[in-house]
Amino acid sequence: MAINQIVTPLDSAVLETKEQYKVYFKIVAHALNELVNSIEKENICTDAETTFVKQYCELLTYSLEAFRIKYLFDDDEKMRVDLTESGFPNYLEFRYLYNDLELKQEHVSKLPDVSKVKAEFLETLLKDKQPINDRKLHQAASVIYYSSVEKQFIYKRFVQGKILPVMGLDAEHMVSWSFYDVTANRPFICFMYFDLHKEKVEDVKGEIYAALENTADRNMDIDMMAYAIDKKLPYVFPKRIKKIDLGPLHSVFAKDELEVTHVILKAIIEKTFDLSAYAISVHIDEAVSTSEFKEGNFFNKQVLQVWEKSKAKNYLFCPHRVMQAMYDNIPETINALTGNPIEIPSLKLE
Repeated sequence: MAINQIVTPLDSAVLETKEQYKVYFKIVAHALNELVNSIEKENICTDAETTFVKQYCELLTYSLEAFRIKYLFDDDEKMRVDLTESGFPNYLEFRYLYNDLELKQEHVSKLPDVSKVKAEFLETLLKDKQPINDRKLHQAASVIYYSSVEKQFIYKRFVQGKILPVMGLDAEHMVSWSFYDVTANRPFICFMYFDLHKEKVEDVKGEIYAALENTADRNMDIDMMAYAIDKKLPYVFPKRIKKIDLGPLHSVFAKDELEVTHVILKAIIEKTFDLSAYAISVHIDEAVSTSEFKEGNFFNKQVLQVWEKSKAKNYLFCPHRVMQAMYDNIPETINALTGNPIEIPSLKLE
């Protein structure tokens, strides 16, 4: 099956061949790496925020490599790429991956020893002068998958960052978290800057982490997220909340109705672009506390923040040739961005 002949049941595209896997994982890993580099160069986030963005993207990239190993020689199971304005793996893939590693010891016990597999491969290749059959390759990939992939480095549906002290942003503390939204099938990274009322961080950090996971683990309007967190933690005074939406990733593997995606797909079909052509959109929402009000009765009042949403920021990161095609085909969409598209290196497939 050719690289652009992807089976598309419902909202998922199934990667059918080793070539499709190879191209897909190269595009996503390259896009994430270059996105982090550009966010840092363009000062889109603070230094501390950029550090966390990099760490969360490293977890994503590590998980993608785990997917690559898992499915490389598996003829029975196929990985699904979400089609609904995402371009990333379907969120169920992350859940399956984590479940696999929960049962790691059980799976490992059923697999042969690594040294035995190596010995069989050498004998088949050097002594028998025969290629390794697919069953053995799948077995070897499983050995590598279960023996090398570590659960603590997998990007889970919700990933909690640490609380850190901050300076110069009208708040004493900052906390970050990331989640993979099950509806959008995209990763989001969030930051909250806050003060504490008569409490120490060490005494309440567990409650803060639990509140974030329970109330801010999915995509929602930024002011709704801010109010939900504020309401849940009466001793926390949030001052600023930022939400970064990483995606969609526009490439040959995307099947959405977005204009950017269609420009890329059209150019690939017309052989103007290589199969590796891509772009990635980033959307940033931010809400800032402007004042306070009290809610509740006389005996149980809670101080809450009045939130004001900042104007949303929309960025497009893409290689130079892709950028030119965007200006030629959809200039109004490009001019509506927060700034000019940000150039990132193209990907060359070997």
